[in-house]
Amino acid sequence: MQTTEKILCIHKNRLPEEWMAQTAVIPMDLDDFVHTCTRAGYDFVPRRDAENDASLQQVIPYIVLQTRDLGLTAVYNRQGSETRLHDLWSAGIGGHINPMDTKDAGSTFADILVSGMTRELDEELARRPENVLPAFCGIINENITEVGRVHLGAVFQILAPAPDAYVPGPELSMFQWQATDSLQNLHLELWSTLALDLVKSC
Repeated sequence: MQTTEKILCIHKNRLPEEWMAQTAVIPMDLDDFVHTCTRAGYDFVPRRDAENDASLQQVIPYIVLQTRDLGLTAVYNRQGSETRLHDLWSAGIGGHINPMDTKDAGSTFADILVSGMTRELDEELARRPENVLPAFCGIINENITEVGRVHLGAVFQILAPAPDAYVPGPELSMFQWQATDSLQNLHLELWSTLALDLVKSC
């Protein structure tokens, strides 16, 4: 983790109370999410400060990759910069949104969110079909784990035409496609469990 990195955050007390529940799985339209976050206000905060400030929510695009019949879900083993998640399995591709995701002074929250999500996909997948677009499903949140209490998940779903159309980059350790109905046998991070519940309604 770079000490100078800045990440997109929103003050928790400006967000709806139901979003900040012990666990939250809330389907919603992208327009509703964008409107609420824009009204709450957002800023780029040094990551070293945000990680230790429970009053902030770090906005994370979290993309679940599944086949069109929902029979298979892509998963990988956490080995990245967030050491608190190491050795857990994840069904979500994504990461922090940075100032580089603001293209110009007129960028809206929606522009920044989509730009950050697209950058994360480009960084973590060596190849993917550009014409298969992620669909926004809603938000997840949890105040159970040390990591979860300072992050807010903006969940997207990609329905893959074929698994081999997606080639993982080096950051997605042990990337593989698993039968969706067998994912409970993996030691999943809590966010993945919540996101998988959410995408059922997407």
